[in-house]
Amino acid sequence: MKAVSLDTGSTSTTVPAHVAIIMDGNGRWAKSRGLPRTAGHQRGAEAVRRSVEYAIKGGVSYLTLFGFSSENWKRPATEVKDLMGLLRLYLRKEIDALDKEGVRFQVIGERSRLAPDIVELIETSERQTAGNSKLVLTIALSYGGRAEIVEATRRIAVEAATGAIDPAAIDEHLFDRCLFTAGIPDPDLLIRTSGEQRISNFLLWQLAYTELVFIDTLWPDFAEPDFDRAIEDYRNRERRYGSTGA
Repeated sequence: MKAVSLDTGSTSTTVPAHVAIIMDGNGRWAKSRGLPRTAGHQRGAEAVRRSVEYAIKGGVSYLTLFGFSSENWKRPATEVKDLMGLLRLYLRKEIDALDKEGVRFQVIGERSRLAPDIVELIETSERQTAGNSKLVLTIALSYGGRAEIVEATRRIAVEAATGAIDPAAIDEHLFDRCLFTAGIPDPDLLIRTSGEQRISNFLLWQLAYTELVFIDTLWPDFAEPDFDRAIEDYRNRERRYGSTGA
């Protein structure tokens, strides 16, 4: 599934089925206001809540947010501690609301690097919302695209070595099923905030044919007009997947 056509009566409007967002700019937002970086992260958490609302309102089926990368572990210990505290708070305060909205919540990434109580909160949240289908909200935590590809390769190598799979049968579909995102369609649209124009080791395999939109808005200020403009930009593009245009 690559996109959804919503019949609005006289016209048919195409919206991306899956939107991914690199949430960038919390630190710069705080610095520009003379505030600690933690304040930026706190406001960024509010933007997460809003982005879920925008996605549901816009008819998006999958929303994937880059919350904390593998490289973010290199940040100062105090900042990492604050981020983990915000994550705990989010999982405790927001999951019931997401559940009531029909949102299925899930996390991808290297959970072994997260604190045990955070892993328990994640697993509890995933179980609670597992039956929901209005929107699949995926948060990438302790996540790196290269590490994901390496892990998928390792899994396939082990199965091939034990004879569980024939090496000749390894193809893109098999590889896709071994990724953290198994069962989730590739993103149709990637939005990155704060004016940076790179993908920063995010969903390297999955973004092969994704439309990229870069906006100057810092993540804490991300609002519905920003989301709508990105969707409109997507609608105006011709997706050819390597073929020629009409």
